Amino acid sequence: MENVSNVDKVESIKSLISTIRKLENALAQMTEKGANTTLVKKRLKAVTIGLAMLENVWNQRPHHYTEEDLAEVHTVLTGLLPSIENVYAKSKEGSPQRTLLERRKKSLELAVQAIDESLYKNLP
Repeated sequence: MENVSNVDKVESIKSLISTIRKLENALAQMTEKGANTTLVKKRLKAVTIGLAMLENVWNQRPHHYTEEDLAEVHTVLTGLLPSIENVYAKSKEGSPQRTLLERRKKSLELAVQAIDESLYKNLP
């Protein structure tokens, strides 16, 4: 994680904040409609913890998440990557959507890496 540029750090944090806002809006709309919100809540929690882990690694902000939380979030975030990659493959070269997807994918991958480092730092 030490070889991540400052630009990538800022873009990744902004991307995760944007993703959190989108998920919060989706959750509000789904709650209003009475739809099942389990998946959106799980993803919102995962992205929020992913952001906290990046903030922990890059800005030394403490976090209070357990290994169980981190393991669950790791699974959720890695599960999001294939769908982002599929949409990315269908997007137009140079489009704003493609740029957003590139940043989202990179930010999720970095969050997963930060979680990995946190989970496995105490191993020999």
